Amino acid sequence: MTAYRRNFVQGGCFFFTVNLAEPKPSLLTYHVELLRMAFRETRRRHPFTIDAIVGLPDHLHTVWKLTPILQCAGS
Repeated sequence: MTAYRRNFVQGGCFFFTVNLAEPKPSLLTYHVELLRMAFRETRRRHPFTIDAIVGLPDHLHTVWKLTPILQCAGS
């Protein structure tokens, strides 16, 4: 089992690779619109910027930067 790291650093920049659990030829490229919708929804809920992304048929590489959290005056 994979040991996940959860490092929430404001403004932090992270590189990671995502592989399909069951690789199938061209699955990600064939369903690229669904992947785009998933990214949009995730960014709506958890703001971040995508600095780079490479989508391949069975995995993707990406660099994300977390958005600094703005605090209200007095908090």
